[in-house]
Amino acid sequence: MIQQQPVQNQNAMTQGTVAMTDKEFITQALSTEKYMSHGYGVALNEMSHQQLFSCVDTIARETQACQRSLYTLMFQKGWYSLTPANQADIAKAVQQYSQEKQQFPNA
Repeated sequence: MIQQQPVQNQNAMTQGTVAMTDKEFITQALSTEKYMSHGYGVALNEMSHQQLFSCVDTIARETQACQRSLYTLMFQKGWYSLTPANQADIAKAVQQYSQEKQQFPNA
């Protein structure tokens, strides 16, 4: 009788790493949610099947809600800061938008 050896994965040597901080973990999650939201938006623009569209639309809205929750959490903890725009930059953006809008006949 032949004795069979158990099948197992070989232990691979890996270099130890430092655990992620809460900020790093949530930043990664927010980045993933942004990526997924973008992908769902593209998919929704291309869908013709109504039931599939409705299903993916629901998932996309849930993903955006999760993204917003992560952003809010990061902002509250001071991990996501925003730089206020100065009035000159705002006026420039409004002017540029107004000019671009005039290029479209039904705008």
